[in-house]
Amino acid sequence: MQRPNYGKPPPAISPPLHHPVPQHVSTVPQLRSPPPPVPQNQQQSYGGNPYQPQPQQGGGGNFGAYGGFISDPTAQMGFQVGQTALRHGTDYVEQNFSRFVNVTAVKHYFNVSNGYVVNKLILVLFPWRHKPWSRKQSIGPNGQEGWFLPPRDDLNSPDMYIPVMALVTYILLSTLLAGLRGAFQPELLGAAATWAAVVVFLEILGLKLGVYLLSISNDSQLMDLIAYSGYKFVGVIFTLLGSAIFTGGNGGWVGWVGWVIFAYAFSANALFLLRSLKYVLLPENSADGGQTVGRSQKSRRTQFLFAYSYPVQFFFMWLLTR
Repeated sequence: MQRPNYGKPPPAISPPLHHPVPQHVSTVPQLRSPPPPVPQNQQQSYGGNPYQPQPQQGGGGNFGAYGGFISDPTAQMGFQVGQTALRHGTDYVEQNFSRFVNVTAVKHYFNVSNGYVVNKLILVLFPWRHKPWSRKQSIGPNGQEGWFLPPRDDLNSPDMYIPVMALVTYILLSTLLAGLRGAFQPELLGAAATWAAVVVFLEILGLKLGVYLLSISNDSQLMDLIAYSGYKFVGVIFTLLGSAIFTGGNGGWVGWVGWVIFAYAFSANALFLLRSLKYVLLPENSADGGQTVGRSQKSRRTQFLFAYSYPVQFFFMWLLTR
């Protein structure tokens, strides 16, 4: 006999599991940058790639967002202030510089042309048959002679271009020759420049002293003397180059060849100075500063001109070529 099961209900069956279903569908945004904005005048074009770069509008060029910086009122005001400051600074420098140096006179000595430079170099190295040696003057409105013509228009006019370029060339050439001999040092550039400046200074000092003692007056005397004192570097360069060619770049004067080259360069420079400075130290007019030049004073001036053109030039050129 089976006992009935009291108090124990039959096993219940668990209901099936159901996952929650979202009521609102959300999409995950794609991880890419949005396309660049398309101008209104290009929105009607179809079939184009939204990521293709479009040509920039306006005059910004490649500056992009900074293209409008120039048109900014603040930037324009800054540019105007800078231009005004630069203009006032330039005027201030010119006014103070002109107190010590006559800029107009200096520009006159640099008013040269290519033809003048070539012909002047030929004249300095080959002055034997050149005529005339007198300088040209402009004709005034009354038919009278005025100021001297610039070097561009007068071959006999002294200039500053050739002496300055010859000085720089001498410094570089002397250093180059030292390098070919295996004795190059950076200090040679400064030493050559200092030595050349000392020679020119001593020469100008002696000239001014002689001019003062002989009571020679000229409006452009100092500038003319500085210009003429620099022409010796042309002969010095000619001597150094000629000696280097015949000695194979070893430097120095070997035998009679170096002395022949130096003698020719010195003679050409001396004759050039003697003929050119005659119109500076020995003016053609018989009056100088309101006083008549006597025969003895003119003789002393001639002796001074000869001493400067020959012994003095020989000594300085010999020092510069050693």
